[in-house]
Amino acid sequence: MLNDVKSLNEECGVFGVWGAENANYLTYLGLHSLQHRGQEGAGIVSNDGQKLRIYRNLGLLTQVFSKKENLNSLVGNSAIGHVRYSTAGENKIENVQPLLFDFTDSQIALAHNGNLTNAVTLKKELEEKGHIFKSSSDSEVLVHLIKCSNAPTFHEKMIEALNKIQGGFVYILLTKNAMIVALDSHGFRPLSIGKLENGGYVVASETCALDAVGASLIRNVQPGELITISNKGMEIDHWTTDTKLAICSMEFIYFARPDSDILGINVHSARKRMGANLAKESPAPGDIVVGVPNSSLSAASGYAEASGLPYEMGLIKNQYMGREFIQPTKELREKSVRQKLAAVKGVVREKRVILVDDSIVRGTTCAYIVQLLKDAGATEVHLRIASPRFIAAHKSVAEMNQMFGSDSLKFLSEDGLIDAIGLKADAPYSGLDMSYFNGDYPTYLYDYESKK
Repeated sequence: MLNDVKSLNEECGVFGVWGAENANYLTYLGLHSLQHRGQEGAGIVSNDGQKLRIYRNLGLLTQVFSKKENLNSLVGNSAIGHVRYSTAGENKIENVQPLLFDFTDSQIALAHNGNLTNAVTLKKELEEKGHIFKSSSDSEVLVHLIKCSNAPTFHEKMIEALNKIQGGFVYILLTKNAMIVALDSHGFRPLSIGKLENGGYVVASETCALDAVGASLIRNVQPGELITISNKGMEIDHWTTDTKLAICSMEFIYFARPDSDILGINVHSARKRMGANLAKESPAPGDIVVGVPNSSLSAASGYAEASGLPYEMGLIKNQYMGREFIQPTKELREKSVRQKLAAVKGVVREKRVILVDDSIVRGTTCAYIVQLLKDAGATEVHLRIASPRFIAAHKSVAEMNQMFGSDSLKFLSEDGLIDAIGLKADAPYSGLDMSYFNGDYPTYLYDYESKK
């Protein structure tokens, strides 16, 4: 394993609808377009103005809702949903979101994408006061803090609670009267709000999910914002004004779908520029350029265009396989890689192949793909990575090159990545969190500081 860096956030997908008769089905469609963000569990909570109803389970969205009655039972004109990839908490049903809390006087549902860096400390403090947690993830900490607050209104309780947590987070809360959205002070993960033709609102981790339900983008949620959507409309407030944009650079490199726009920047176009910058920085003696499907295809096309070499489909992916990076165990990741890719012998035979991949996170695929291409007749395989080397990599570039069996190995520079994404924000990283690559975290790690 080349990398054991812990993100400040989980890569999950969240979705919410307010003001649509078929809110349950819209949420299902939205989550389906966010399935790439989490494959371990899924769930939906609906609201009919009187009661919140939930269905959630382990597995892919289509598996969770394989019986139509499970989705049909979620009646109401508002709903929130979640697809889960876990970095904090075990993969068990109790951790599948949304989480629904039944109190004597109210119900609250919560969908969370993030990782709270002071969750261990907060959970210990709350447990000492008698609080009992339903899950082993850190997601429900916020609701416990809300219930602890003596502030007079729910809105003020939210602000007080949000100011006690640290790290990266996207929250969508659902009550009988409102859908509440909150983003951390650095905006580590993207979150967008759209509007349906009937005037209803949609909130989603990525704009591709807005497109999937026919919603038009009206704004991106900004760091520190606290937004309440109800029958009165949308009210924008802030839980803090001490903000500085540092969106996770891996959203542009790998996490997000290429048809999504993040803060006005198309993901495919950014990846294509990464490939072009990589070609300028690290040319290779090749005959063809091949991308690793699917998340590397944009970068590979950019590399080919900038280098003047033909872009070829030298690898074919089984489209019914998931993303091996987010498989929960090493064994499952390796099995996934073996089953999902095949080399096109007629394309790569007797060719010097420049193989473009988006990143090396664990290194599970690289050695296998290089050998796959050489077994198919490639005379050379030059590996080019359209992102910088991870700070937590345990091997040097030369050691990795030898381990993968590639003829050369080069990474995109940090400056090349920043230029390709092109966010117009404050220095030094133009509004990007680059901690994966240089260890410069934009926030304290608190409970994780010893692991920095």
